[in-house]
Amino acid sequence: MVAAVALWTYALPRVGFRAMGDYGLLDRFPAAFYAALALLTCGFLVGLRRAGTAPWWPAAYCVALLVALKAPPAVLYDSVRYPWASKHDAVVNQLLLSGELRPNGALSGNMSAYEQWPGFFTLTGGLVRAFGVDSAAVFLNWAPIALGLLLMPVLVLIYRTFTEDWRLVWTAVWIFQLANWVGQDYLSPQGFAYLLHLSVIAVVLRHFVRPGSAGRLRDRSFLDPASASVPPPTGTRQRAVGVAVLAPLILAVNASHQLTPVMLCVSLFALTLTRRYRNYGLLAVAALIMLAWDLTMGRPLFLETLGTLRDSLGRLTQNSRAGYAGELTGPGPELAGQANVLMVLAVAALAGAALLLRRRLVRAALPLLLVSLAPVPLFVVNDYGGEMLFRVYLFGLPGAAFFAAAALVPAAGSPRGARKPVRRRARALTLHGALPLALLVLLAGFLPSYYGKEKMYYTPPAETALVTRAIDRAPHGALILATTGSFPQALHRYDQVGHWFFAEQELPENERMLADPARHLADGIPPGTDAYVILTRTQDIYAAGEGLLPPGGFATLRERLTASPLFATVEEHPYGIVLHYQPATEGDRP
Repeated sequence: MVAAVALWTYALPRVGFRAMGDYGLLDRFPAAFYAALALLTCGFLVGLRRAGTAPWWPAAYCVALLVALKAPPAVLYDSVRYPWASKHDAVVNQLLLSGELRPNGALSGNMSAYEQWPGFFTLTGGLVRAFGVDSAAVFLNWAPIALGLLLMPVLVLIYRTFTEDWRLVWTAVWIFQLANWVGQDYLSPQGFAYLLHLSVIAVVLRHFVRPGSAGRLRDRSFLDPASASVPPPTGTRQRAVGVAVLAPLILAVNASHQLTPVMLCVSLFALTLTRRYRNYGLLAVAALIMLAWDLTMGRPLFLETLGTLRDSLGRLTQNSRAGYAGELTGPGPELAGQANVLMVLAVAALAGAALLLRRRLVRAALPLLLVSLAPVPLFVVNDYGGEMLFRVYLFGLPGAAFFAAAALVPAAGSPRGARKPVRRRARALTLHGALPLALLVLLAGFLPSYYGKEKMYYTPPAETALVTRAIDRAPHGALILATTGSFPQALHRYDQVGHWFFAEQELPENERMLADPARHLADGIPPGTDAYVILTRTQDIYAAGEGLLPPGGFATLRERLTASPLFATVEEHPYGIVLHYQPATEGDRP
């Protein structure tokens, strides 16, 4: 570990993040960085051999892996990672300045959801005041570390419910961290609500067992050698107290995020399918809290979502798409997309192998399997703005990581038939060959999945300053136009100006728009509205990488808008340009 930390510390100042190319940070990390990760993996495998007597060594390596993988942007960047994360900072700033929420306000740029589910932003505003900093942007890049550290003991509680083998527990935590490339652990409502969601699930799994429901699962001879005994049963009064304890957590989930309460309810429903956790009262409380919030604070967006269900219901192909439209373009985004798919397949294949090879363990851990599979039917309902695929994977990952680890870590003890030479050699191969290989393969998949599109995620401070000046210059009620909302400070003063991200649509529509972009924008701007177009480097990279515009489309857009008499240049900078809409008067019309 000392050697790995030394290599990582040596490598970090040598990361050329300001000059990222097509592969993001992948070809900017020096060899010492990759060597540090390999050393951490070796140290974890060594520590795993004594996990039963010294479990804190694997725990220390899991913490070191979390920091090594996700701290580079926090340590290096001089701006917020993920340009769209700056909108969360804008919401917190607005909340602290005005001290009010407007759930019924007509806000553009999809900002109304934040006013209707404000719990996370209220908490973050409290942290800003408690830390005495200017804004949440000061600590925003450290959120993956903080949330990861908070999530680790929750995962341990869940895994220890089903196994007594510390090797299996820490291997599952390690695999979870390598497979958690989705990028939802930044300072966001989803990251916060996800932590609360798993906390509720952990309490339910450990303290809501119905009396007399375990049956043969309390017989050690019937269990896998690694299985844990079913937790002690609780009576009706104890479970009622548990519901009262969990209600504030469930309320916090509902106050912070739209989708997570649905995931929580389907997970609790899946648990009712087992005799062990058939607790309809808790499910009813969770469902009632969700409906109460959706029909009061979240009513405007909830009704709007219900109106779209008729179009999305049952469209599995459409609902499982990733992103807005088009295909990922460019070496880095394409590699990241391929790595995403391979990571999902690898984790699913390992988990599937455990279902076949560790049937006794699977039988004991059936509730965890059901919780992992529960989100899958949501593909039938909605695409969640192109995000449903990633969210289903994220919510199924804790269980998938556990079963993937079970396929790689052989059962301790002497299971039936273990004395046979073939079985003995197979177990040795799994412990000394398959596990190290699988961890290295997952590590190799994580890096392009998480850092392959990093060129989209880092924004030079000069671009942020340009956008901030442009929006500050706009009068109250003005309209801000941009290709996409994925650029820094895109929603600065979101409560005072409107937004139109005109390229967030299908690629064929954008190709038609590029034929005469000035006229297309002019036709969409309401008469009498003061409008500004902001085109930045980050928008160019994002629109190209996500396939929103054809190759060279952003340059064509900028050139034609600049040449149009309908738009005058306000400010031009190497990182972007700001244009002011000047509608033609009657005397100017042909």
